[in-house]
Parts: sequence; C-alpha cells; structure tokens
Amino acid sequence: MNKCAAIQMASGPSVSSNLLEAEKLITEAVKTGAKLVVLPENFAMMGDREVDKIRIKEVDGTGPIQNFLSNTAKKFGIWLIGGTIPIAGNADNKVRAACVIYNDKGERVARYDKLHLFDVNVPGTDEVYRESDSIERGEQMLVLDSPFGKLGLAVCYDLRFPEFFRRMVAQGMEILIIPSAFTAKTGAAHWEVLLRARAIENLCYVIAPNQGGFHLNGRKTYGHSMIIDPWGLVLDCYKMGAGFVTADIDLDKLSKVRSAFPVLDHRRFSCD
Repeated sequence: MNKCAAIQMASGPSVSSNLLEAEKLITEAVKTGAKLVVLPENFAMMGDREVDKIRIKEVDGTGPIQNFLSNTAKKFGIWLIGGTIPIAGNADNKVRAACVIYNDKGERVARYDKLHLFDVNVPGTDEVYRESDSIERGEQMLVLDSPFGKLGLAVCYDLRFPEFFRRMVAQGMEILIIPSAFTAKTGAAHWEVLLRARAIENLCYVIAPNQGGFHLNGRKTYGHSMIIDPWGLVLDCYKMGAGFVTADIDLDKLSKVRSAFPVLDHRRFSCD
C-alpha cells in the first residue's frame, strides 16, 4: 500500500504566498508518510478576475511555479501533482489550465490540460463563470503509469461528464485524480455525490483536492477535499480551510473488488 494526500487551500492573488502555504501543507502531509501528494486547481493563484491568470502564465517546462513543483517533489522524494497552473497556449490572451505531474526525482512525467471549461450561470445565485474567456481547452485525456497504480487525470468541471471516465477505465485507470475549485453552491449540491458516483461506477480510487474557503476576490469554494475507495467509501474528508486528507491506496483491494463485483466486464455499450 502507498499513502496519498490531497491538499486543500483557499488560495489568494499572491503567487508567492500561495506557494509558501502549499509547501507548508505538503511538508505536513509528507510527515504522515504520503508518497503521492495532489494540490487543488488554481493552487498558485485565485485572482480578482479570471483573466488575472494570464499575467502569471508560464512557458511549458519553465517558470517559478513549475520550478517550485519540481524542486518540492525532489526535496521530499514524492510524486507531486500540481493542481492546475496557467501555461501559455496558442492565443496570447488565453492560457491552458495545465495539471502537471512530477516524479520523486523532480522530473515532469506528464501534463493534462483541462478539457471541459466552466461556462455557466449558477442557478439561484448571481454567479457567472466564463472560463473560455481566458482558457483554451485541452484536446487529450491522460492515463499514466505510476508506482501507485494507473492514474487518470481530470480537473473540476470534468467531473460532470461520466463518459470521460469510462474512457479512462478502458485505458486501465485505477486511481482518479481530480483537483478542483468547486463553488460553495454547486459543491454543496453535487461535489460528494459526483465523486462517489465516479468511484462506484468505475470501481476506482478517487483523490479529490478542492479549494475550500473564502477568497479575496469574494468567491467562496466548497472544500470537503476527500479520498474515496472503489466501493464509494469516503476514507477521509477535510471540510473547510487549509489542510489535507490522507489515505492508503490498496491495489490488492481494488483488484478484489473488481473481481468479485465485475460490473466493468458487464458493459454492453462501447465507451468510444
């Protein structure tokens, strides 16, 4: 078994302050024995406006945020997944919301760009979100090998598209990683329900770090970062504020559940 951790933050507009907070929480998680640590979406900055992320965008492969992730992973000898960071895209006025993965040597091993963009009016509120104004959507899903099992990467709004995860399972996904910044309103209604559904229907572990608290831009995020096992059991949950959750990833347990309850073998429709 390997211990994993999901970090919860309430990030603000200062990159340097957010990185200091992230390092502190990672340090505490590592002390518990965590070897895989995942940061939430927008961990390095939650700006006053969506377009603020363009100001701190980095070129793929270099920049202060990417250097922080690489150096921290190497320093602690952990696999570190950097929620999302703004990476330069094709258009000058947009970025990619990139989830970057580093191994225990500090080497970047993969990158996933958020595919589904949050362009919604939240019912019952005056909240309006238009991520496509500042973000270019990605084109490809990502499932990769790791010492902990096959990881499937997704980000926040991706959670609402079940066909996405069926395709991941077809590629062998065992652990779903989904860094997020769910709003307080949508989180209260749907966050745990959707996370547990993804774990249950795909018989996989789910590691879900979320933003959780009041942000200087006036936004409130839901928190409740959690880790869920393949039977849908919430192994650990951190409700609000900065902190983290930990749990063991047991691939033998996952294999036994899939063997005893072979729902994935009973599918009658293709995931293509």
